Parts: sequence; structure tokens; C-alpha cells
Amino acid sequence: MQIYLAASPEETREAAQYCRTLAHVAYRIGPDSTLLRQSVLLQSRGGLLSVSDWEAPVIEDPEALCAAVLRECGRRGYSGAVLDFEETPRPDRLAFAGRLGPALAGTRRTLYVPERYAAAAPEAVTLICTAVSGGSFSQRLQEAVSRAGSASRLALDVQRLCMDFRLPARSGEGEPLNTETFRRLMERENPPVFFSQDLCARYFTYTQEGEAHFVLFDDAGTLGQKLRLGTGMGFSAAFFMWPEIKDMAGKLFSSSSGRRG
Repeated sequence: MQIYLAASPEETREAAQYCRTLAHVAYRIGPDSTLLRQSVLLQSRGGLLSVSDWEAPVIEDPEALCAAVLRECGRRGYSGAVLDFEETPRPDRLAFAGRLGPALAGTRRTLYVPERYAAAAPEAVTLICTAVSGGSFSQRLQEAVSRAGSASRLALDVQRLCMDFRLPARSGEGEPLNTETFRRLMERENPPVFFSQDLCARYFTYTQEGEAHFVLFDDAGTLGQKLRLGTGMGFSAAFFMWPEIKDMAGKLFSSSSGRRG
């Protein structure tokens, strides 16, 4: 399995100490279907081009944007691109993904897309989010493989889960906890922590102002287990966001397991 660390230009040097293959979070869609780029380090070569659709205008000319992505991949020696698209899919985004997949494949490069774009870009590798708060994580992966027809057409989008659910959580929605809030909560409650085999995550409970809480979270051990499950099923790649895991990078990418990438 190929491991990628998604890092911005200012994070590149630090992230590269743990993983040689980076997804360069330095690109976004600009006016007139242009590809805008932050200052990528001149020595940055290889890895993937990661493009965001955050507050992006309508892509009026998908072919022009595809051509810009291909030029940048050639210039930087990127082996492909990943669409870091978080907004609800729109026709222009879907059309762009559908054109970019075969365009990259024609130059022996790979496109990685969010799960919601899988149908629009059949040549692409689909990203499967690992942050599961209900059901079975293993079953989630198996169902994705069944839909795709082959695990080699899938990659893990490894998202660090850390959520506080007020019980009973009928909506299934919890409150995300940042690293500092989670640390303070653990110090205050000092709770016994358990492992959920189904969710492949750790959890604990506590009570505050008469209200029961259930906290579900990942650590280096659970993320490593999710990675092993994906590897065992034949997933082709896994993506980690550097800001999410930099505090545990030494454990995730330990010298005992070899330098990833």
C-alpha cells in the first residue's frame, strides 16, 4: 500500500521527515478555470497534486483546467492528483472529475477522488473515509470493495476521529473535539478507555451536569489497525492529513516499521 501525507508548502519539510510521498496541498481552482498555486518548494518533486474546491468559482472550461493540472504534474513530476473536494458535488465539478480521470490515465498518472465522485470518474481511485462512528468499520470496507469490484480501485482517506456524543445520540452526530480540548477532557476525567472492535476506535464515557457523554477517538494504535485492515484487503493507497497526525507521527511512521512511502 502506498502511503501519502497531505501537507501544505510550509509543512513539507517537517512532513517529509516521516514520509517521502506527499500530496501537496498547494492548489485551488481560480477564475476562468485556472489552477492557482501556492509557493511550492523548488526541490519538491514527485508525490501528488492536491487541488481544493474551497470557495471555488464555477469551472466553465473543464478541459482548460485539466490541461493546467497535466502541465503542473509534468513540471513537478507528480504521479497524479487528488481532488480535495469538500463541497456538495455540482455539475461543473463532476464534469471536471470525469475528464481529468482519463486525461491523467493517458499519461500513466492516477486520479484520487472522494466517494461522492466515484460514479463521475470511473477511471479514478475512490477515497474511503475511515472515520466511522456506527456499524462496522470492516464491513464498511468490504461493502466498498464489493461496489468497486476491486480493492485496488480504492484508497483509505484516514481521518482522525475524535467526537463527543451526548447520549442518547439519536441523530448519530457528535461534537468534534480538537487536540487541545480532548487533552483537557482526558486530564479532567481520567476515564477508563476501551476499544471497540466493530468501530476500530477507542472510547470512554463520562457525565457532566447530569448528562451522559460518549467519546469516540482514534490514536496511533487504532489508525495503524485501520491501515492494516485496508492493506489486508488490497487497498492501493492511504492518505493522512499532516496537521491531524503530526503529534503521533513518530508512532505511526516509526523507524521499527521502516520509513513509509
